[in-house]
Amino acid sequence: MSGRVIIVGGGPVGLGLAIELGQRGVACRLVERLAEVQAIPKGQNLTQRSGEHFCAWGVSRAIRAACPIPHEYGIAGLTAYGSLFSGWHYDWLERASVREFYACDNERLPQYETEKVLRRRAAALDTVETLYGWTGEELACDDAGVSVTLSRQGSRRTLRGDYLVGCDGSNSLMRRLAGLEQDVDPHGKRMVLLVFRSRELHRLLERFPGKSFFNVLRPELEGYWQFLGRVDLDGNWFFHAPVPAGATRDNFDFVACLRDAFGAPIDVEFEHVGFWDLRIAIARGYRSGRVFIAGDAAHSHPPYGGFGINTGFEDARNLGWKLAAVIDGWAPPGLLDSYSAERRPVFVSTAEDFIARMIRDDREFVATCDPAVDREAFEVAWARRARGGDAEVTGFLPHYAGSPVVWGEAGAASGARGRHEHRARAGYHLSPRPFGGGDALFERLGTGFGLIDAGAGAADAEALVAAAHALRIPLQTVDAGPEAAHEWQARLILVRPDNFVAYAGDGLGHDAAAVLRRAVGARDSP
Repeated sequence: MSGRVIIVGGGPVGLGLAIELGQRGVACRLVERLAEVQAIPKGQNLTQRSGEHFCAWGVSRAIRAACPIPHEYGIAGLTAYGSLFSGWHYDWLERASVREFYACDNERLPQYETEKVLRRRAAALDTVETLYGWTGEELACDDAGVSVTLSRQGSRRTLRGDYLVGCDGSNSLMRRLAGLEQDVDPHGKRMVLLVFRSRELHRLLERFPGKSFFNVLRPELEGYWQFLGRVDLDGNWFFHAPVPAGATRDNFDFVACLRDAFGAPIDVEFEHVGFWDLRIAIARGYRSGRVFIAGDAAHSHPPYGGFGINTGFEDARNLGWKLAAVIDGWAPPGLLDSYSAERRPVFVSTAEDFIARMIRDDREFVATCDPAVDREAFEVAWARRARGGDAEVTGFLPHYAGSPVVWGEAGAASGARGRHEHRARAGYHLSPRPFGGGDALFERLGTGFGLIDAGAGAADAEALVAAAHALRIPLQTVDAGPEAAHEWQARLILVRPDNFVAYAGDGLGHDAAAVLRRAVGARDSP
């Protein structure tokens, strides 16, 4: 099978992109250097939006079945000061608080379990060829396509395709070969990842029912976290923390580090000790000609708030439908420019407004608030933090309000900060609740563009349908009724294949063809 799109890097983002393309009938080849999935827990905190991707990719039930922590147990978090059992703590990252704005639930499972599910789904698609155990080493591009040379145990082969997407991680070779430079904010912290077993810790944490991950603030760490998470309910855990620059497995007492974080002696059986450098990095552009990057290859950051894998999945969904539209011929090549224009500002905002801000806020707090100096003032400040503990969930709303391919407000800018609303807004994810919630709406909208008529009148809807037919743009219409218009605050909504709103209003207000042409990146659109 020849592949129109070559994907180098078969982790969760590359797999998601392959499935997105394959389900749209685009032949692709997925290259992954690891023959088997690595059983190291990371990327576990999956949002409701990622749940919508799983639904679109046909893996929702399999993902839920793979979760080692029962959904009814709870997948929320907790922040503590000093040590986990100090007595000062509050709920944190309660993703359930925004559930009403999405069609699916959030999930919590190790990345390797997610990858196993996605590998099985990719294998079931005739349009996807998987090449596990192969490594991409050389890249060549010309006006007609791309070529990538692979190696495996002394063997070499070359693949040819129309486009290539590098999903090969934060040290992406494809990014470097494509000449895509990145900006790096080095925090100068050496971090450890410990994977260990402790049944005793499971028993001790029964005092925090429904909590699956725990964030400990210690004054001496200057705002950087010690971060503990459940892998399952059988005593398996992971732990991230800053360590001295020269720390190794042999010269550092990790048992003491854990006991200091917990404030209690526990039994520990280590299964993995690894190190990584805390930094925030973002490519200056996500495209170079026919080469794109996605996931950690485009942007990487410390595991603060569960943004990484979810951001990568959104990259795959955004880029996937656009590549398919251009390859299928119903969108011009200019649509592909909107991938970087939309996704890069989202990560810039995520990095600055959430991750870096959390580090700054925590650093300021531990520097100025000390219960040993002024307990009353500390507890007032701690209570204030507790009241804002959900800000990373309720205020995190990736959107494309400033995108060149949506009919947003003049002067709007894309980013990750926003307010969740059921109101339909150009450039924002569409809340399905006005239609009854669940995935029924997105199923009815299909895999192309969708047109929701919530009492706008036949003339406007018919004009868009006729224009879509003339432009060969797939468009599925849904009659939602005037009651839905009350919550959406719009009677006519044009929805993109990734469930984001391209246009919303009480009527058309513009030439139907112009609305659609902008939505697919036509250069002569107003």
